[in-house]
Amino acid sequence: MFKQNYHSSLLQSAVDELASLPGVGRKSALRFALHLLKQPKENVEKFGRSIINMREAVLYCSNCNMISDTLLCKVCSDLKRDHSLVCVVESIRDVLSIENTLLYNGLYHVLGGIISPMDGIGPSDLSINQLIKRVEEGSVTEVFLALSTTMEGETTAYYLYKLLNRFSIKISTIARGVGFGDELEFTDEVTLGRSIQNRQPFVPLKQ
Repeated sequence: MFKQNYHSSLLQSAVDELASLPGVGRKSALRFALHLLKQPKENVEKFGRSIINMREAVLYCSNCNMISDTLLCKVCSDLKRDHSLVCVVESIRDVLSIENTLLYNGLYHVLGGIISPMDGIGPSDLSINQLIKRVEEGSVTEVFLALSTTMEGETTAYYLYKLLNRFSIKISTIARGVGFGDELEFTDEVTLGRSIQNRQPFVPLKQ
């Protein structure tokens, strides 16, 4: 395979690092690197510091696992939110997608993934025990399973349903405005918002 000669090992190194980001090819990485090279030194330093500061200082909420600048995130510490409703999602990106709809006012619980034996991810790899403890505390009256409607997402939802069904709480899921096989992250805000508003009782596919 042809390897481009960048005539600078420093530029080569920068392109290699930028190309390691998801969705960034080598041509885009080179364009980014050359753009940064044209910027004032203080701008590039500010850019670099923001990345380093994020990596070193960002915390994960002790309650829901969302990213936060403090031990308790802004959502969990907001007294105006409905603390009896917990929306269970796969990732932080899903929280951001749902928040962008402006149609959800409860709390969240980020699992950190979904059950996927093919990828070696089992229930013990997710924050499921933490979710159960939150429900056991007694303040939660509804758990809203907002997981991707892929096979792995459905499997995870069914597993959670079996664990949560022993509690006297409502277990709901997104309405089917989100089609089977869709991932929440890539669902448009209008469809996602309507699916949240019209959420329905969770009915397991497996009996």
